[in-house]
Amino acid sequence: MMPVRLALACFLLFCGTPLTFSQNQNSNPAARTNDPGVIGNAQYKLGPDSLPQEGVPKGKVEGPFLFHSKIITNTVRQYWVYVPTQYTGEKPACVLVFQDGQRALNTNGPIRINNVLDNLIAKKEIPVTIGIFITPGHRGEEYPATLGMNNPNNRAQEYDALGDTYARFLIEEMLPEVGKKYKLTDDPEGRAIGGTSSGAICAFTVAWERPDAFRKVISCIGSYVSIGYRPAQDGRPMVPGGDLYPTLIRRAAPKPITIFLQDGRNDLDNLFGNWFLANQEMLAALEFANRTADRRGTEGPRYRIKHEWGEGNHSDNHGGAIMPDILRWMWKDYPKN
Repeated sequence: MMPVRLALACFLLFCGTPLTFSQNQNSNPAARTNDPGVIGNAQYKLGPDSLPQEGVPKGKVEGPFLFHSKIITNTVRQYWVYVPTQYTGEKPACVLVFQDGQRALNTNGPIRINNVLDNLIAKKEIPVTIGIFITPGHRGEEYPATLGMNNPNNRAQEYDALGDTYARFLIEEMLPEVGKKYKLTDDPEGRAIGGTSSGAICAFTVAWERPDAFRKVISCIGSYVSIGYRPAQDGRPMVPGGDLYPTLIRRAAPKPITIFLQDGRNDLDNLFGNWFLANQEMLAALEFANRTADRRGTEGPRYRIKHEWGEGNHSDNHGGAIMPDILRWMWKDYPKN
């Protein structure tokens, strides 16, 4: 059997490559692809709300900027700020934070979230929202110019870890940094956070740890598996991975979190877990927590949940194709003016 450390190294090396595979690999459930088109027996194409539209004002995307965190030490990362033309500075804007920001903004990628924000804000289907798109940290003082869409080397340590470290980085460092120039809402219902794969579990962890700051979660192909797990050894205790979340959710009172879960039946299945089963476990746990609280007559919040399962593999294609609908649902009860 492959040693855990070697297996982890192989997996992280695999995840450190861009999400690009040729179409003849689509039959492989473990293939990662960002090429629009057929995945398995499903076709996910971007709709008009994900593409530039004539007559729709285009927000500006500022960056990339470099940021050295004092909370996640010895790392540097890039971030971009999206500002819609409708932002006037007269009142605070809502906030959308997205992990793996380099891919979320990729003009040739499957998410193209700045186009989505342009179109939905113009139609007043979501409120005026400032986007903050952040790469994972790279260890050291320099962010390599050659990374492109690849993953910086501190991604797993940040995204797949349980605990409040990344939440503190966002709330204590990143939001104040962007807030120096733009008025951002401090209403947790006005803040959304999202990501794909390990970026998705990272987004959920932020809301789980700090629902006082973030209450809306976009989770696409979320890695609710054991990537973050470390066995007890050399006197150090065991470190749990994201596969613990269904247990934590079932055994805690519901939190005021709105979450959209997306995944595909052909997602990854490897030594860290089965992604599709893990996402179904998350859904089941969230629904169980709500039912239990209802049965007991427990006062307090309930999870607000929506999900969409498809046929895709470990790819951003499906999530990107439905991103406009995800954002519409996420903000459906929030004032649009």
